[in-house]
Amino acid sequence: MYALIDCNNFYASCERVFQPKLEKKPIVVLSNNDGCIIARSDEAKKLNIPMGVPLYQIESLIKQHEVKVFSSNYALYGDLSNRVMQSLHALVPQLEVYSIDEAFLDLRQMPYHDLYAFGQEIRQTIQQWTGIPVSLGIAPTKTLAKAANRYVKAHTKETGVFVIEDNFTADIALAATPVEDIWGVGRQYARFLAGHQIQTAFDLVQMPDSWIQKHLKIVGLRMVRELRGEICYGLALEPHPKKGICVSRSFSNTLTDLFLIQEAVATFAARCGEKLRKQKSCANLLHLFLFTNPHRENDPQYFGSKVLQFPAATHSGFDLVGMAMSALKLIFKEGYRYKKAGVMVSGIVPENNTQTALFDINEPKRLKDHRVFQTVDALNRKLGRDTIRIATQGKSWATHQTQRSPCYTTRWEDLLVIDERIDFRGRYMRGLY
Repeated sequence: MYALIDCNNFYASCERVFQPKLEKKPIVVLSNNDGCIIARSDEAKKLNIPMGVPLYQIESLIKQHEVKVFSSNYALYGDLSNRVMQSLHALVPQLEVYSIDEAFLDLRQMPYHDLYAFGQEIRQTIQQWTGIPVSLGIAPTKTLAKAANRYVKAHTKETGVFVIEDNFTADIALAATPVEDIWGVGRQYARFLAGHQIQTAFDLVQMPDSWIQKHLKIVGLRMVRELRGEICYGLALEPHPKKGICVSRSFSNTLTDLFLIQEAVATFAARCGEKLRKQKSCANLLHLFLFTNPHRENDPQYFGSKVLQFPAATHSGFDLVGMAMSALKLIFKEGYRYKKAGVMVSGIVPENNTQTALFDINEPKRLKDHRVFQTVDALNRKLGRDTIRIATQGKSWATHQTQRSPCYTTRWEDLLVIDERIDFRGRYMRGLY
């Protein structure tokens, strides 16, 4: 049996962990630069606040219902996600971290007698250890576990666990799952299936294998077999390296100054380097794009894009930022009000499988850069992101986040204070003892 554990309204739940007074209160979390709604609590969903709506369009609704608004705090969310996953590792021997708020658990080796009770035990333990509420769908396959988890959230959220252990419970979950919500079905296939009067997962599993393979190919056939209870996919115990990495942001205000755009682009390139080094990969290509605001029809419009190739695959921040600056000089044009930029790296290969020229004079530099950024990454993990950064990143460019909560778990100065007479090192402050 497999379980899919999903943190309920994860970003909103993270904010509640350190502000319990917000329990049962409507909460929304904003995208970068405080632009659009990217997460909602159940209470906010009941107010019909849609995902992706710009904040300014619902300001009256926010004020009317006293909705608590937060800027996104990815340092906090990432750390609490790690705590949830570490807690799960202590409860089950094997798991696959699927996303920041989801994980698959392999329960086949667990000595359980009652799957429902075991699921409740996991829920209660995660709630107690991390403060994050979770839901579990348990089933013979990963795809069925996804369907079971969706059923929990739609129909049995109070209990938080749904177990598919026979044909009856499988049919309940499948009949309640629209085809567009099946794990692995995209929009195009969903429209195709709806055109053939296949509305739910239950309808889909009734179709013959020959029809499924003809129209949905072998991948679709495996998906349907999983929905029927046949294991086709095991756990991915190690995350697959990304084949492309992109870091992009909209600017809080339109920019015309090349210097400010350079700082932003340098930051994006440096972030790509961090992600490459984290997955032990190097990139061969860098793609930079820069464009104006298409919604400002009275402004002159421009979209600039450039792809450059590195002499050899790299994850050095120096190489990435340097190449991004070269690309920016090629596409930047005076007289435009720029709204968004992004850096994407591709041609990604394992760092121990990079190809160089026979007489490569830059090899000593690459080895030196590797040691430098090992140290930089270690210090930034310990002291906070950008404690040490490339000078081109500057100090002035940052995402606009006016309503971000403190980084309660990753910054000494943001630790919650239990006794105001005690400082963050646990010593009584001078004059108060």
